[in-house]
Amino acid sequence: MKNTLETRLGLFVALVALAAFIIMFTIGGFEKFQHGIRIHALFNSAKELKLGDRVKMAGVEVGRVEKIGLNESTNGVKVKITMRLRADAPVKTDTIAKIDFAGLMGQNFVSLDAASTKGSPVQNDTFLSTLEQPDLSAIMAKLDNVATGVENLTKSFTGDKIDNLFGPVTDFLKQNSGPLTTTIANLRTISGQIAEGKGTVGKLINDDALYNTALTTVSNLQSTSDEIKLAIGDARKVIEGVNAGKGTIGKLVTDEALYNETTASMTNLKEILQKINQGQGTVGKLVNDQEFYKNAKLTLQKLDKATEGLEDQGPLSVVGILANGLF
Repeated sequence: MKNTLETRLGLFVALVALAAFIIMFTIGGFEKFQHGIRIHALFNSAKELKLGDRVKMAGVEVGRVEKIGLNESTNGVKVKITMRLRADAPVKTDTIAKIDFAGLMGQNFVSLDAASTKGSPVQNDTFLSTLEQPDLSAIMAKLDNVATGVENLTKSFTGDKIDNLFGPVTDFLKQNSGPLTTTIANLRTISGQIAEGKGTVGKLINDDALYNTALTTVSNLQSTSDEIKLAIGDARKVIEGVNAGKGTIGKLVTDEALYNETTASMTNLKEILQKINQGQGTVGKLVNDQEFYKNAKLTLQKLDKATEGLEDQGPLSVVGILANGLF
């Protein structure tokens, strides 16, 4: 009896000491931040966050959760998390806060984004922007639903349903076993002929001469392609020279004076052709005067007859006529 009483007394003292240690540790944890900066953040849910939970930045503790309450605004009811930070915590006004958890069984904590560089240091009662993380309970509920669905799916595959699913395929194979066997045999024959180099496809695969011809053709095409590239390069150089005003074509395209002279020449030529068509001038009359055309035609006819007469008289007669004419 005495031992039992002493045992109970010892356990009681141990529990009191443990409770005192926990209380002192908690109070000591708050004392570290009691002269720090107080900031706030609004969340849709506290997600099992409790007073005294840690506030971390890049995995390093920079504060504690001081208060958790509800805040009603035009956007609805939000959870207001008040945090007490160390005075030297490098938290900026554009730092983003989120409620995170350390593993499946770990304690929740407030995580502050350490990538902020543009904001100014926070002051008392500054409100931080927040990022909502997926709720662990919601994730577990979805996983439970997925597991239930998979279980129901596996239960639905009974023997009758499997027969209904694969029965038509089995019946098709049974009804067409002969044609399928013939088709497979034909495919085997064709593949054998191809392997032996028979037929067009077989020769294409096995004939070295055909392969070499095809390789030569490809090489020629490649050479032609290279020549086309060179020609395109030369053409590009010519065009660049024309644009720069080099050469006859370049000067013709870019020289304003030459362009004006050419335009004037074309205009004069056009006027000359118009005058010729209208019968003006010697050439115009020669082209359009019908009387002149008839006289010229008669003259040519007479000249042709005189030539024929000279041919009939012979060379001596021609010489005599010329001599009489001279003397």
